[in-house]
Amino acid sequence: MCGIVGTIRFRGTVDRSLLERQRDILAHRGPDSQGLWCSEDARVGFGHRRLAIIDLSPAGHQPMVDPITGNVITFNGEIYNFRELRAELSSRGHRWQSQSDTEVILAAWREWGTGALTRLEGMFAFALFDASAHRVILARDRAGEKPLFVRRDANQLQFASEIKALLEDPSCPRRLSIAGLNEFLAYGFVTGAQTMLADVQRVLPGTYLSVPLDGSAIETTRYWQIPDPIDPSAAMTRDALVEQLESMLRAAVRRQLVADVPVGVLLSGGVDSSLITALAAAESHQSLRTYTVRFPEAPRLDEGPFARQVATHFGTMHTELVADSADADVLAALAIQFDDPIADSSMVPTHLVSRAIRAHATVAIGGDGGDELFGGYLRYPALLQQERWRHRLPDAIRTPLLRTAATVWPRTARGHGLLEALAGDVGHGMAAAGRLMRARERRALSPALRRLHDSALQTPEQIRRASPARGSVVARATALDFSTYMVDDVLVKVDRASMLASLEVRAPLLDVPVVQFAFRDVPDALKATPDARKVLLRDLAKRWLPPSLDLTRKQGFAMPVAASMRGAWRPLRDVPLPPVLHDAIDVRARDALYRTLDAGDDRVGDACFGVLMLHLWSAHYRISDLA
Repeated sequence: MCGIVGTIRFRGTVDRSLLERQRDILAHRGPDSQGLWCSEDARVGFGHRRLAIIDLSPAGHQPMVDPITGNVITFNGEIYNFRELRAELSSRGHRWQSQSDTEVILAAWREWGTGALTRLEGMFAFALFDASAHRVILARDRAGEKPLFVRRDANQLQFASEIKALLEDPSCPRRLSIAGLNEFLAYGFVTGAQTMLADVQRVLPGTYLSVPLDGSAIETTRYWQIPDPIDPSAAMTRDALVEQLESMLRAAVRRQLVADVPVGVLLSGGVDSSLITALAAAESHQSLRTYTVRFPEAPRLDEGPFARQVATHFGTMHTELVADSADADVLAALAIQFDDPIADSSMVPTHLVSRAIRAHATVAIGGDGGDELFGGYLRYPALLQQERWRHRLPDAIRTPLLRTAATVWPRTARGHGLLEALAGDVGHGMAAAGRLMRARERRALSPALRRLHDSALQTPEQIRRASPARGSVVARATALDFSTYMVDDVLVKVDRASMLASLEVRAPLLDVPVVQFAFRDVPDALKATPDARKVLLRDLAKRWLPPSLDLTRKQGFAMPVAASMRGAWRPLRDVPLPPVLHDAIDVRARDALYRTLDAGDDRVGDACFGVLMLHLWSAHYRISDLA
């Protein structure tokens, strides 16, 4: 795992001293070494911070140059099938100077050009200077495990693993995006290509940008998308699907255990991480280390006993971390680290456990992706139930009647969310699920959002675009969560919280063959039904996990956020509000929200956390304007 940064100048030359500062602000992503490369004409510059995982020798140093083509790469991630690709390329006459997967990417590019992207299986973000084509390629993996941000103006394009490196450039505007603010307050994250900064964009998952050195139009190409399900007549039996999933997951765990440094396992005690632990114990040739975070003062959130049960069953070397160190300093550091902020309080335990693992290992594997791929969220049965109700009420009656009812029904009252979801179609119901704040609450909190049209407030544009227009309820919901919530919340949380501790986290459930299998081959009824979730994955879990382990509960990696907002994190609420936020956030409305929390209403805890993270982020990064 590493940090990458670079500049492509359309006019003028690269400022090496600035590039070095941008590179070194990412030192937490790569504490082992650093590198810098500039083209002969000084119009292209790449920086790299290395966390050495494969081939710890200087031969794996980056940026790496292909001595035959003159191509250069700066790369963040791991290519899990690099050994297979290396063998294939060797048979085609390629010779090697290292044992690294980075060199394999360069050789694959020499052999197949952009076709190499479809052959890479792993998590990655990289920039590749294509010498013969006079362009730079910026590419990101299919699931979006590794981040890549870009900023372009008339003179240059800059890219980086984290936005803080782009903000190191004094010329980078610090304008808060109103559309991004709307999404953040609605969902707790910003999705799609946009970010919270109006002048910074993401490279989308499964996509590459081709940037000509002459400054002409940038080409954006989607090299992968979620596959369509197969014809039901060609579907495998349930037993055959379980066998196939077991084989694929074992292979994924086996190749993700490959590292030249120690590897541990993030064990929450849920189905996904417990199953990964079981398979890792079977595939590992040495004692397995597992780690979990406990909340003994909040028994409803404490999965420590379940994790301990799994660890004991498989004989792992288990470490429990009690989350009593989640103080204000930790949260303030995370607000800075998440420079495209998210309102997901589980960033705190994720960082704490990452910090604990890093004392013993450089790599950890976890269970991310299982809910999105195999129908694990509680909202999937709810969406199926909603669809039953839609069929019972004619659209002409249902839509106006329920929309009117939803506007007057108190948000905190039971059934409000159902009324709002049923007022629209299934796409509207999916967009309404999991919101941090409703439209009228966002409008009341933010003067800037009062200028948006009602339709933008009701269903933010990026969520609407990401929602599949057709297919079954389950297929549409899992695809939406995979391409929005997972990539722009879950994976952001894991990447930033772990990399702050210089820990690489891998996700076997997001291995390319597993993802393809889940979307293409697994029928809806083996994902979610009105009465069950994660059906197929639980079938497999029953083969491996202790019979006494409760496989039906849904906990998530949560923490007692409301109590923390009233306790350890309360002093952060007194940090001076930056001027720009006086237009983005109505102070009186914010204070009223905090008073509701302080009066003991835990239901506003997540909304208060989101407002606080926005406050701390904008103060640290001196956000100066609204766009």
